[in-house]
Amino acid sequence: MLFLYLLSVIFLLLLRYSYVEAAIDRESIVRSFNVHRTASSNSTPLQVGNGDFAFGADVTGLQTFLPYGILSTWGWHNSSLPTTPGQTSPADFTGLDWLTHGRLVNYEQPNPAEADISQWMIGNPQRMNLGRIGLSFNGEDVVEADLSNARQQLDLYNGTMFSSFVFNGSAVTVKTFADPNSTTIGVEVESDLIRSGNLGIFFDYPYMTYTNKFEAPFVGIWNATANHTTSLQQSGQTARIQHDLDSTTYFTTIHWSGNSSISGPLPSTHRYTLKPTAGSPFSLSFTASYHYNPDAVMAPYYSPQGQGTRVNTDITSIKSASAAWWQEFWKSGSFVSITSGDSANATELQRRTVLSLYLLAVNEAGFDPPQESGLTNNGWYGKFHAEMFLWHLGPWARWGKWSLLDRSIPGVYERFLPSSIQRAQKQGYDGARWGKESDPTGRSAPGEINSLLIWQQPHPMTFAEYEYRAFPSNSTLGKWNEIISEAADFMVSYAFWNESTGVYDLGPPMYPVSENTDPNATRNPTFELAYWRLGLNIASDWQRRQGKPVPAQWSHVAENLAPLPVQNNSYVIYEGIENMWNNETYDEDHPSMLGIYGWLPPPTSGFNLSTMQNTRDLVYETWNFTYSYGWDFPLLAMNAARLGDVDKAIDFLLDPTFAFDDAGYPIGGARVPTPYFPGSASLLWAVALLAGGWDGSEGPHWPEGWVVESEGFSPSL
Repeated sequence: MLFLYLLSVIFLLLLRYSYVEAAIDRESIVRSFNVHRTASSNSTPLQVGNGDFAFGADVTGLQTFLPYGILSTWGWHNSSLPTTPGQTSPADFTGLDWLTHGRLVNYEQPNPAEADISQWMIGNPQRMNLGRIGLSFNGEDVVEADLSNARQQLDLYNGTMFSSFVFNGSAVTVKTFADPNSTTIGVEVESDLIRSGNLGIFFDYPYMTYTNKFEAPFVGIWNATANHTTSLQQSGQTARIQHDLDSTTYFTTIHWSGNSSISGPLPSTHRYTLKPTAGSPFSLSFTASYHYNPDAVMAPYYSPQGQGTRVNTDITSIKSASAAWWQEFWKSGSFVSITSGDSANATELQRRTVLSLYLLAVNEAGFDPPQESGLTNNGWYGKFHAEMFLWHLGPWARWGKWSLLDRSIPGVYERFLPSSIQRAQKQGYDGARWGKESDPTGRSAPGEINSLLIWQQPHPMTFAEYEYRAFPSNSTLGKWNEIISEAADFMVSYAFWNESTGVYDLGPPMYPVSENTDPNATRNPTFELAYWRLGLNIASDWQRRQGKPVPAQWSHVAENLAPLPVQNNSYVIYEGIENMWNNETYDEDHPSMLGIYGWLPPPTSGFNLSTMQNTRDLVYETWNFTYSYGWDFPLLAMNAARLGDVDKAIDFLLDPTFAFDDAGYPIGGARVPTPYFPGSASLLWAVALLAGGWDGSEGPHWPEGWVVESEGFSPSL
């Protein structure tokens, strides 16, 4: 028995750090969905990156014609503070008091009497676009229409972009790839135009402001050159450009091969040009590293000390490391082959799955959790939303890619724990209250919804439970213990004992998942009640696994939470809501009631399957799905699958409103800009559920007639 136990422990360790021995021909499947373009897209780039930074390119493989982003986890900018008396510092911000169960509670909301500092805190910091790199045609004003025979391919298996075209009768080829361990791209350009001195490389820099909440598809202001400065230093084949905007400074280290020189900026710009001398070789290779520190610091890249500090000028090592990293990415963890049948739907689902895995590895595998648009463009000033952490990052757990999840989880909770405890204490609660729209310091942007949303609170418990299932060890228990305990302490402190009903209420004031109700009327929403109980149950199990007593208040709250609200034999958004099923105010946003039987496991208390089936029927009958977006459709799909209708689940995952473009980006639609990456991440959640099943119904769940192979999936909770 001891031998078998040790063997199982060794297997778990190998699963975490090694390849899965794959029977599926993963490489062939992945390569079959390589992205091909013959012209630039006006809405989405092709990208290379490493999860902590991403480089978006037009059809030239660079940013020659379209200023797509170079965004990172570490690159943030604070605009100058207001000069309004009494509003010159974040310390001057006081928020607003709301009456909460008979007492005044201070919430981080914009104060009309402090409008300037309130808005500054909403919009600062902003995630920076670090710059732009493109081809320079010796001063000629060239547009994309001047090119011919443009061809571009994104090789997903090696993480390399190949671009080619003809200009003025000369062929040009560009290879673009990213370093896995620094904010560096490597580029190889070949053309007769290099030898003649008629093709070079430009580097440009935008200014950043908090004028726009959304900046898509392009980030930054390119014509405000007087508002910021750049300067150049060159030594041999290496140059360093310093960019100063307000109090923010960062650097670009450029290294190149051959006889070239860099000069600039051009008048009234921040554009520098790397130009080969006439008679240079046929090819030009260069690296561009973006970093905060003037000098490289060889700290681990995915660590507080390594963020924005590393420089890599060795293009050969970058090229080989990039290919090795991506091959390892595809070989490791879980995988599914759903292209072996004749169904066009199966092929499209496979395409979406493969491209989503690639794009999330580029955009959503960094030191901090991602924003909604990843590292493609900016939404909500580039800040990340705590209620979306589980949607964005949970797929790395469900797909067995733990090393990617480890980059940010649980580290972000550890770093935000002190400020979250302070937030709870200020409001008169115990434990840690996680903010919502956060920047890397853990400060939550002022906002009514931001301050009153609560469904992010149990997320650490769900992350931890999935990790413990994969790695049931004392190390896992200790790693999460303080985070879970502080989160649970807040959850029980937040729950309000209702003397008249003899149960604990959640809210008011609060906003539920759908964010479309009156916060002062919202009490006991279905999803939050179910999730509160699940989180507290996991927290209690965490104590028992460590041989510790479960705090009595945890148990009392979990066992005495208000019942799930039911009207006309269906679950509704919250207790006491009026005319929900005939009010367009409520039928156009996230159908969160269905999430308690699909994304989440069924509640352990007070759940009725017939009531859930009735709720599903009413959602199908009344919901305005044309207004739904993002994770709504995978949420519906997971509910349909648990209710036994896998064909309907597939229909939701391929719904025309739930669209993905040619490169796999999830289209935001009318409500949010493209890309809206919770769509990609939730798709991977749903595919993992279909491939691995769930507790009590383990194993694959696919439509009849589909031929599907899967590797490495475990059941969902």
